[in-house]
Amino acid sequence: DLDTARQELEEFIPHVKNISDSSIKKMAGRDLTRFKEFKKQGIAVKFGRFTQKENKQIQKNIEEFLSLTGIDSAEKLFFTSRYPEDKDTIHRLKTEHHFCEKISEGIPRPWRLIYYRARKMFDPNNYKGRYSMEEKEKLKKYQALHGNDWKKISELMSRSNLSVAMKYSEIKSAINYGAWTKEETQRLMNAVKEVLRKKLKTENLSSRFSLEESNTDPWIDREQLYQALPWTEIETKVGSRYWRQCKQKWNSILTSKLTRGQQLCRGIDRLQTKINLIKRLYETKAEDANEVNWDELSNAIGDFPRAYVQSEFYKLKVSSVPLWKRKTFSEIIDYLYEKKLPELEEKL
Repeated sequence: DLDTARQELEEFIPHVKNISDSSIKKMAGRDLTRFKEFKKQGIAVKFGRFTQKENKQIQKNIEEFLSLTGIDSAEKLFFTSRYPEDKDTIHRLKTEHHFCEKISEGIPRPWRLIYYRARKMFDPNNYKGRYSMEEKEKLKKYQALHGNDWKKISELMSRSNLSVAMKYSEIKSAINYGAWTKEETQRLMNAVKEVLRKKLKTENLSSRFSLEESNTDPWIDREQLYQALPWTEIETKVGSRYWRQCKQKWNSILTSKLTRGQQLCRGIDRLQTKINLIKRLYETKAEDANEVNWDELSNAIGDFPRAYVQSEFYKLKVSSVPLWKRKTFSEIIDYLYEKKLPELEEKL
């Protein structure tokens, strides 16, 4: 029954109380057995950004399903409405060959998240490069006709929903590309504060005080500050910058605030920090940067802000690893450990 399913799912999904009954029913059918199997193997259910390893597993699952069913493209699987003449056949094959189960194999995540990730990966409209001037003019015209119906506009432009929404956000008005003024920066700070406070209210993350009753800023831990924010909403509040500029400026402010007043290491201390960083990264055995708990690692090597440690890692790989852009994350770490680490230790 529904209550039992919700209780069982709560072990794997802490925020399950916020999920609708209809979604719980689907998850009970598609996910619960999978989650229990992963638990037996000592594997926790994951959320957040997909790793390179998971993306490869999705690719493998889709290729195997296409081979099994004879469907000739992943686009037909995920965007069946684009092929009305094949729709009935595709739906039948997906049902007969257990589409949900097949694309989820080997990936400890809710099926719905895997499905959305796969749709993004296999939508050819996601990878069309820069917008031409002609496309930008079309986008403005379609938005005037259809408002913010991005699904409709994406079909007309053969671009993804997210792509057309973000591009329109970028071009809809005259944008300031110069240095940020004090007034703009303050509007950005106020906007971020507002959405963070609203997020805390919605998610009820703090039980130590009432946000409504307090005029002081709530305590927000370092990890929360780096989580995704509604940048198009923040863009609207700032008014003179588009969302990507707001995001970049906020990250700059955040790094500055977290490092202000802290004597970041220099000389021998910095050399030791690089050594510790390489060793710790190697010990994680992570295959993707998304698998690294950067806050935990930052604390372990000297309680530095995460942004500082990530910056040091970036400098290390760019300056020390040949052709690093062609290497996987684990290959970069292996190279740093095997080649750069002995050199740094000798220098120390």
